[in-house]
Amino acid sequence: MKRLVALVTALTLCITIGGIGAAQGWSLAEAAKPYAGTSIKAIFLDRPGYKAAAKLLPEFEKITGIKVNTEVIPYENTREKIVLDMTARGGEYDVVLTDVVWIGEFASNGWLVPLEKFYNDPKLADPALNLKGFFPILLDSFGTWDKKIYGLPFDNYAGLLFYNKCMLQKAGFSKPPATWEELLKVYAPKLTNPKAGVYAFALQSRRGETQSADSFMRMLWPFGGSLIDPKTFEPNLLSPASLRGLQFRQDLMKYMPPGIVDYDHNEAVNALAQGKVAMITEWSAFYTTLADPKSSKLGNCLGVATEPAGPAGLKGALGGFSYGVNAFSPPERQAAAYLFIQWITSEAKAKDYVRAGGVSARMSVYKDPAIQKAFPFTVPMVKAWEQGNPIFRPRFPEWPEISEVIAQIGTEMMLGKVSVKDGAAQINAKVKEILTKAGYYDGKKPKLQ
Repeated sequence: MKRLVALVTALTLCITIGGIGAAQGWSLAEAAKPYAGTSIKAIFLDRPGYKAAAKLLPEFEKITGIKVNTEVIPYENTREKIVLDMTARGGEYDVVLTDVVWIGEFASNGWLVPLEKFYNDPKLADPALNLKGFFPILLDSFGTWDKKIYGLPFDNYAGLLFYNKCMLQKAGFSKPPATWEELLKVYAPKLTNPKAGVYAFALQSRRGETQSADSFMRMLWPFGGSLIDPKTFEPNLLSPASLRGLQFRQDLMKYMPPGIVDYDHNEAVNALAQGKVAMITEWSAFYTTLADPKSSKLGNCLGVATEPAGPAGLKGALGGFSYGVNAFSPPERQAAAYLFIQWITSEAKAKDYVRAGGVSARMSVYKDPAIQKAFPFTVPMVKAWEQGNPIFRPRFPEWPEISEVIAQIGTEMMLGKVSVKDGAAQINAKVKEILTKAGYYDGKKPKLQ
């Protein structure tokens, strides 16, 4: 009887510490033994989250014996490379980097392995995986399509307001603007001095995904607008709310630097870092760049808050990526790829990843006061994720084609080559054409965004 009680006590302790798998002795090293010597390949971007992962890679390779080869390429070339590999069924990239707006395309085409294949396998599944430990909006938006999980959130962004506290204080402001209307009517006039080459705000708007996502879509949701009506699935840019948001962008342009339509992320971040603009809305991942004295003059003047609210409330930008497994890779490389994805996105590595410059999708890490103090951007970032919009951009396969339309006509709007209303009508017509051809209105495709 005493032996039985001792056995039950030991089993209970094992379950408490690490789950059933821990009781069975699961470890990354043991799980990886069949794949030691395997080489896998992943795409990395030249961004802080990937540089952070690169710092952690030697630890994973030492534990597992799995070699992770990385290819650092510009974001603009990423989708093309992956699509070419997938259509050729080449299996070059075992770890598939999936932007939030590619998940519908990659998943519906059968290019990604549903991750349940791996996390339901006790030999591969870390009992501490804890899918519920991810921010729901990130797992749902970046990694899930049609109720199946195809990727785990890896490089995670919330749109935030970064600002120069010293410039604001000099202009008489003790805090950043709470609303877009306040930014335009109260802050912008006092912070703009064209003769000195100083402007209130910069909105990265270069033609391409930057124009369509970071500029155009950013101004729709806070004003109550949307690209597509969530209820009817009809193009929605001619609604009063959508037009109000797009017109607001035009009104704000007089407080932005000349040539703003040529600003990408680097130009906007650098303008703030060098004191040329007082405020920018930018992805949370750029905090490390703005806080780095090697790339920024801001120092203690750097401030960060949620994006301003609009008439519809706080509806900040949402962006990021997941890592999934290539359906055309050989089985041993698929398993090795999953082990890497599971490890790099784990709760156990979240603090190391954040300290190295990454942005984890794990809720638990941001409850740590030390992390909040060391990385003050995390507090507004968490608030943005908790109130965020999972369909900030549509995630269906047609988004890249629609994005090109918005990039072209949205740029023409900003340049004054077409009026806001006419431009909205043109985009509406093209979106309707694309969605009709794709089969959304005759029942061939489910109306998923």
